[in-house]
Amino acid sequence: MDYNIIYEDNRVIVDDIKDFEPKHIFECGQCFRWNEESDGSYTGVAKKKVINVKKEDNRVIFSNTNRDDFDNIWYNYFDLDRDYGEIKEILAKDEVLNKAIKFGYGIRILKQDEWETLISFIISANNRIPMIKKAIETLSKRYGEFVGEYNGKKFYSFPTSKTLANLRVDEIKECGTGFRAKYIANAANVVAGKQMDIYRLRNMPTVDARRELIRFSGVGPKVSDCIMLFSMEKYDAFPIDVWVKRVMEYFYLKEDTKLKDIQNYAQDKFGKYAGFAQQYLFYYARELGIGK
Repeated sequence: MDYNIIYEDNRVIVDDIKDFEPKHIFECGQCFRWNEESDGSYTGVAKKKVINVKKEDNRVIFSNTNRDDFDNIWYNYFDLDRDYGEIKEILAKDEVLNKAIKFGYGIRILKQDEWETLISFIISANNRIPMIKKAIETLSKRYGEFVGEYNGKKFYSFPTSKTLANLRVDEIKECGTGFRAKYIANAANVVAGKQMDIYRLRNMPTVDARRELIRFSGVGPKVSDCIMLFSMEKYDAFPIDVWVKRVMEYFYLKEDTKLKDIQNYAQDKFGKYAGFAQQYLFYYARELGIGK
């Protein structure tokens, strides 16, 4: 993609950027470590870095970063090399998606870390976003590394699998993870003990990667597809939560359709863009309460 990028002291400005809306990106259910500031910007921690993102007219300002980090970390993390206009043009041929895309026009799928995404979505099961975010922050503050301070707040990296593997289940539970603590401990032991290399799953076909992920306790079809879509670049994955199920049944299928049938339908209909379609549909359904 061809951008007009301006590098300044401790910030980078991308002018005339399209298909980038921070609220859509950070509040579409794919990430939990980004928080809105009083000025409408969002501050988050990823890749052991703290960054603030603000949209002003047609420019996006990335603060608390430099040229090297932007070029080597954030450009890829924010998927800036992808033409979302082309994807939206293809998906918008569907009448429902046309409306969903207009509503969530600025969504981008972040390229997050596999390990952090695995644990984050284990925590997300049968949970509310404020509680998910609180548990992840508590785990990071207690057991992650201090990575910096921004706007008067200290930030910590997500703890490693080795660190969590050395904890007792009750110590993990004290971070607000509830019944999921035993699943987190199990996953940490599997990954730290090299019983599974989650960083190689991106090289597998989606169906095989899904089969491997479901071997983790606490990981079912929905969580496995979230992990693949949000950290492994498996854009044919189609996570189905309550909102996606509602919107699919409301617009496309009959009520009480089996989850496997919804997934097959979506992957047949949207193909290699199923994951992008899912994000537009999820945000559209949740924000407007479609199918409630």
